[in-house]
Amino acid sequence: MTSTKRINISSGAPWEKSVGYSRAVRIGNTIEVAGTTAVDGETIIGEGDAYTQTCCILKKIEKALNEAGCGMNDIVRTRIFTTDISKWEEIGKAHGEFFHDIRPASTMVEVKALINPFLLVEIEATAIVVTE
Repeated sequence: MTSTKRINISSGAPWEKSVGYSRAVRIGNTIEVAGTTAVDGETIIGEGDAYTQTCCILKKIEKALNEAGCGMNDIVRTRIFTTDISKWEEIGKAHGEFFHDIRPASTMVEVKALINPFLLVEIEATAIVVTE
């Protein structure tokens, strides 16, 4: 039986160790990206602006995927959580700009709250690298 190497990708957030998570994990050809928000240190990017938050999040996801040895074209699934579903068009516009031709399976749901009341969007992603 062969062992598949596990690669943990860190965002450098101080709470990764205390909470026990990684920004992304790659095992074999599968990469799972944890729930990602528009936070940079202590700053919320795009406070009150779902479109700007979504763009920020997708750039962070892209960075994590690049560190895992793949890219946005490898994403097969996104899960979008928003605290205000009435902002779906803003969120969807940003998502569409990143995934226009890729078109991963995607879900968008409204949730009661995220970890900070100023966050409007959180996104998870799954990527699968296909080697031919």
